[in-house]
Amino acid sequence: MIDYLTPKEIVERLDRYIIGQDKAKRTVAIALRNRARRRELDDDLRDEVIPKNILMIGPTGVGKTEIARRLANLADAPFIKVEATKFTEVGYVGRDVEAIIRDLVDTAYRMEQQRAFEDIEAEAERRANERLVDILAGIEGGRPATPPLSHIFGADQPAPEQMEAERQRREQMARQEERVRDFTRQRLDAGELEDDEIEIEVEESSLQSMQIFSAAGMEEMGMDMQNMLGNIFPSKKSSKRTTVAEARRVLTYQEADKLIDDQEVARRALESAEEDGIVFLDELDKVTGGKAESRYGPDVSREGVQRDILPIIEGCTVTTKYGPVDTDHILFICAGAFHISKPSDLIPELQGRIPLRVELHSLTQHDFERILVEPDNSLVKQYIALLDTEGIALEFTEEAVAEIARLAQQVNEQTENIGARRLYTMLERLLDELSFTAPEVTGQHIVIDADYVRKQLADVVEDRDLSRYML
Repeated sequence: MIDYLTPKEIVERLDRYIIGQDKAKRTVAIALRNRARRRELDDDLRDEVIPKNILMIGPTGVGKTEIARRLANLADAPFIKVEATKFTEVGYVGRDVEAIIRDLVDTAYRMEQQRAFEDIEAEAERRANERLVDILAGIEGGRPATPPLSHIFGADQPAPEQMEAERQRREQMARQEERVRDFTRQRLDAGELEDDEIEIEVEESSLQSMQIFSAAGMEEMGMDMQNMLGNIFPSKKSSKRTTVAEARRVLTYQEADKLIDDQEVARRALESAEEDGIVFLDELDKVTGGKAESRYGPDVSREGVQRDILPIIEGCTVTTKYGPVDTDHILFICAGAFHISKPSDLIPELQGRIPLRVELHSLTQHDFERILVEPDNSLVKQYIALLDTEGIALEFTEEAVAEIARLAQQVNEQTENIGARRLYTMLERLLDELSFTAPEVTGQHIVIDADYVRKQLADVVEDRDLSRYML
């Protein structure tokens, strides 16, 4: 779909979930559109066009992560969000940065596997239904055996009359079986047998409880050892009693496994990760120390993490269990608050590999009001839907929304500015009593107005010491 969306249309799609931050939306929309443009180039020039990686700078809770996540959903591309603080320099205890690419490929493999399953789902379900018909009709595993070889070659050759009688008997049994199958199939298609219990065979891996935890860079070896031992100790089958509806689901997956070509899925996953992969590298500022901090104290490996990240962003080949992956065309969207350090504290080589920088502004009271009601997944809509399950018709007045936004802005100014995340704590505190007593007041229409908001939140907001813990 992304090949047919213009940058303006991409921004409009992002506007449905994210309020404000127009400059950041424009930047990521252009970056995404450039991927579609690159696919139209000749092979020689296509390899020369590399993605323009982005650095988002802004305080917490202003939409950095949400922009990247919605962008990946829009592109239907392999996407992974990681924190730079999880990784350490080679030689220190912790995960190495190549695990980022391995995790991205794992995500791509799951996406391609799901697509492959959707392509053959109808055929897999048809085969599963045929197996269900056999089980329900009592035929599976119980078909007549072929005559022994002594009846064909040897002294016990039956007379022609006996052979003809045996042939007629088999034909009659086959017709009877087919009638039973047809009758069972009709009932199965009509949904009359969904709640009946049957017994099916499921595979159990002999290594289910075996997990290999290892140091940095050893995850792949652990997985390869598990696959190798899995061939030595094949999976065993066990019987499971379940309903027809659940058995259909299990059998469909079993038949799908037979139809899906794992090697082709792996090949497509590698290609998808290389050409369309998006890595959101958060908390980059946390591995960026000032000049005095970068060489002393417990954070001595900060600059080392940057040096290890550099080849991944610059372009290198990472070995995964599905095959080697070239990172030249993976889009990296980096983010950080940079309220203590600044982007110029990054090592120069890394700065050059993240050419696009966009600053996200702090959210205002007006932004909070829009965030509460305008997005498709706004908090007000979520709480209205949640309480509707209890039979409560919840309504927020415009004045109530404005008052919530004003109080959220006030708390952010008085304590730590955590952006839109403050709205979560405000609404939870506001609706705490109603959520607790909802089953007892079902069937009512409840209006949340400005007075109710002030009554529930004003005392906590005004008490700065209390708001530090409660909001």
